[in-house]
Amino acid sequence: MELRDIEIFLTLTEELHFGRTAARLHVSQARVSQAIKQQERRIGGALFDRSSRRSVQLTPLGQILRDDLRPVYAGLLTSLERARLAAQGVTATLRISMLPFNLPDLYPHWRAFRARHPQWQLQVRPASYIDPIARLRAGEMDVLVAWLPVEEPDLTVGPALFHDPRVLAVCADHELAERSTVSLETLADFPHATAPQMPDYWEDAYLPFHTPRGRPVERVNSVTAPDELINLVGTGEIVHPFPTHVTQYWAMTHIRWLAIPDMPALSYALVWQTERENDLIRALAEVVRGIGAARL
Repeated sequence: MELRDIEIFLTLTEELHFGRTAARLHVSQARVSQAIKQQERRIGGALFDRSSRRSVQLTPLGQILRDDLRPVYAGLLTSLERARLAAQGVTATLRISMLPFNLPDLYPHWRAFRARHPQWQLQVRPASYIDPIARLRAGEMDVLVAWLPVEEPDLTVGPALFHDPRVLAVCADHELAERSTVSLETLADFPHATAPQMPDYWEDAYLPFHTPRGRPVERVNSVTAPDELINLVGTGEIVHPFPTHVTQYWAMTHIRWLAIPDMPALSYALVWQTERENDLIRALAEVVRGIGAARL
């Protein structure tokens, strides 16, 4: 039995109507009828009861064949998809690298992708602070979840996943610790840290180089990992702004979090190398867009 004949049979078991089956598969009704008759001759029994002019019903023999063929057909499609991707040089694993923490708000995206595409694997890993864009270009990851903007001609910015307000982290004995909010202008009064090898426009979006009044925001330390950053805050050497989601992961008694109402929220989106876009990346982007539309 050819793969197309299996597809016709299984589609007819769902539609139970020759015309709807033909329309769904974009073939003629005669092609559907011919395929079913050939299968019945090969097996030696009727698969469908055709007593009704408008629809058909599965016979007990047809039910047995349907139940046996469904998992076989699904496995064949998965194998063919993997082979097709391999021929394109694409692995069957989508590797996602995260600049934010893998916060619970993102779990629905990963669950939806795995549910819709069980033939593919999904890996979610933290990104390095050391030039994550270079690692994306090197092919060490397929998709980077990063804050915006990303202004690189060879990269595609996909749909946004979430938007996060900003908070300032200070140590518990800092002079600002008793406040609940601070202004963006206040950032110029205290030292901060910087992450090396990040584009200026990207770092400026995370921590502005100047306040609204034009005062410089001083960077006195260079860090390569989030833990280094929060440790410097905890020792009182710096203060530093963060997206609000980090407070779910760094619930430390010696750290205080102050809202920065006039600092723009960070938007996080999917980013990938344009020339390496493939079916896995497009499928993830479709999932993210669908969840975003459902929330509106």
